[in-house]
Amino acid sequence: METQKDSNSLGIKTSYAGIPKAEFVEDVDAYMARPENNSHVDEVLKKLDGQHAKYKFMEYNLIAKKTRLQSQVPELKRSLTVIEKLEKQTEEFDTQFLLSEQVFARAKVPPTQNVCLWLGANVMLEYTLEDAKKLLTQNIAAAETNLEFVNQDLDFLRDQFTTTEVNMARVFNWDVKRRQAAKAASK
Repeated sequence: METQKDSNSLGIKTSYAGIPKAEFVEDVDAYMARPENNSHVDEVLKKLDGQHAKYKFMEYNLIAKKTRLQSQVPELKRSLTVIEKLEKQTEEFDTQFLLSEQVFARAKVPPTQNVCLWLGANVMLEYTLEDAKKLLTQNIAAAETNLEFVNQDLDFLRDQFTTTEVNMARVFNWDVKRRQAAKAASK
């Protein structure tokens, strides 16, 4: 989903999550004749390479966010399942719970109307089962929506990679042809 179509303060058109849109260089001669390029191939390639590196950095961050969200959704769903099971319980029951990685402990769980949810950042709050279920349902929906947006951003970013790489190749090839023509003219 497009979040911004305006130009930012630098005049760079943005589209998804503040990711700058790469301009496709259709006419390399006109592109290289621009005042900011002034036919300096090395500077143009350096600028395009810098833009490519920024896209790589954005991709790294988006992939990290996607990985975090992909692990968060199943964890939230497991917690919601436990809440639903606790809502149905009228008698004490035995269970095992994860104490730490690969370490489980046994516990007797009495019927309850309250649970403590770990919210992160060393914060745990007590909720009624109904409130906990509502909060987890909202968090699952938000995480799934965010995951969709991250996937769209990654797709858009891949298009920008491709455009930038094609531009780099076109500018490089333009320079090779220009040098060959200059070499042929000097003979």
